[in-house]
Amino acid sequence: MENKIIEVIGLTKKYSTNNSFALDHIDLNIAAGSIFGLLGPNGAGKSTFINILSGLTNKTSGKVKVCGIDLDENPKTVRGNIGVVPQEINIDPFFSPIQIMDIQAGLYGVNKNNNRNLEILKNLDLLDKAKAYSRSLSGGMKRRLMVAKAMVHNPPLLILDEPTAGVDVELRSKLWDSIRELNKKGVTIILTTHYLKEAEILCDRIGVINKGRVIACDTKKKFMKLLDEKELIIDFSEPIKEIPREIKQYCIKKEYRSLTLKFKKSKISTADIIKIFVNKKFKLKEISTKESDLEDIFIKLLKD
Repeated sequence: MENKIIEVIGLTKKYSTNNSFALDHIDLNIAAGSIFGLLGPNGAGKSTFINILSGLTNKTSGKVKVCGIDLDENPKTVRGNIGVVPQEINIDPFFSPIQIMDIQAGLYGVNKNNNRNLEILKNLDLLDKAKAYSRSLSGGMKRRLMVAKAMVHNPPLLILDEPTAGVDVELRSKLWDSIRELNKKGVTIILTTHYLKEAEILCDRIGVINKGRVIACDTKKKFMKLLDEKELIIDFSEPIKEIPREIKQYCIKKEYRSLTLKFKKSKISTADIIKIFVNKKFKLKEISTKESDLEDIFIKLLKD
């Protein structure tokens, strides 16, 4: 049985001003040691959920447990078990990374014997910038410093809110490496993102929230099975005179020397389709495919 680091039952946040729900009786479990992706459009309730966990917003009703500790009974301990990296970069440009982290450690009551700030900076490839002015850091370094700042009190749970928003491909890749390394060291990570490829690459389990409700939650592997469709584009060396009878049901586009087919992988394989063309003496020139990805699934779930 998996160890739950977060257990949420009937969590609700209702605004009395307009009688609307930011969170509408959601149930959610997150396993310790996982990277959990929380996806949803703007206004879906992701930030409200994070703010309740971190103590910035009061819930209306429901139960929340972090590391087995009830939020209502011991909110201070719950907050101490969480590190939050907000989307906005909020570091003092005139302080060095080590100064910023030492101040943060003091706020959490971390004594000198337990201070691991230099080790954290080293793990996030920032040790050589420990005493530099923070304003001199690159965008990617500032993002990693935000992660380091959230880890000063050694929390078992790290929440990353849109961690790669606005960064380029190279910096995104470095941040992904940092996230993986933290997870390997036993840190459970909740990742909110609009960048669906990010969730597809990093996450073990994915939840989709929309209009305050969790509309799907499963392993990434099972999510990827939700859409079984595949597209196959075949270019031929000669004009297409007639589409084979066995293939007609899959054809969605026919051109002079090209066919686009759409089919369910559970019904027929690419190899089977190619074999039909070869047996019918078609001269194949080029083949390309398009698999369903997480973005297709996300769009489909929001439409349902």
